Amino acid sequence: MSTGELLSIEPLELKFPFELKKQISCSLQLSNKTDSYVAFKVKTTNPKKYCVRPNAGVVLPRSTCDIIVTMQAQKEAPADMQCKDKFLLQSVKAPDGSAVKDITAEMFNKEAGHQVEETKLRVVYVAPPQPPSPVPEGSEEGSSPRGSVSDNSHVNGAEFAALAKQF
Repeated sequence: MSTGELLSIEPLELKFPFELKKQISCSLQLSNKTDSYVAFKVKTTNPKKYCVRPNAGVVLPRSTCDIIVTMQAQKEAPADMQCKDKFLLQSVKAPDGSAVKDITAEMFNKEAGHQVEETKLRVVYVAPPQPPSPVPEGSEEGSSPRGSVSDNSHVNGAEFAALAKQF
């Protein structure tokens, strides 16, 4: 979680389970730690590769906002699965009652004396979850041999051990 005065950001690393020719999304949660309205804007070093929704907005006092970052399908894997792409999340106090339509580029202009908080987020590729073995013929229909997969698409250690025993 970031230590910004205005917003806390979770996570600070965008983890994409990399798979060729597959569009992959991950989410980001912004939490407004203040009693003020906070406007935000998300920028990336590689705008053609990612879609950020919403890429700008207003987080109400003491509220949260979820952002979905989608990486477009990639035709080839990067060397050693490293990614140099980064995101910059800028946040600034906004007038009470502000809405998305009220956000201007000027609000984020540091030269004009605006207090702009900036948080850098990096992109990390992780191995995609492995597909489970095929279901044996005699298994009950509707039951799944896959353990539950947590929000970030990773099977935890205990679940993995239980799955391994099944096979």
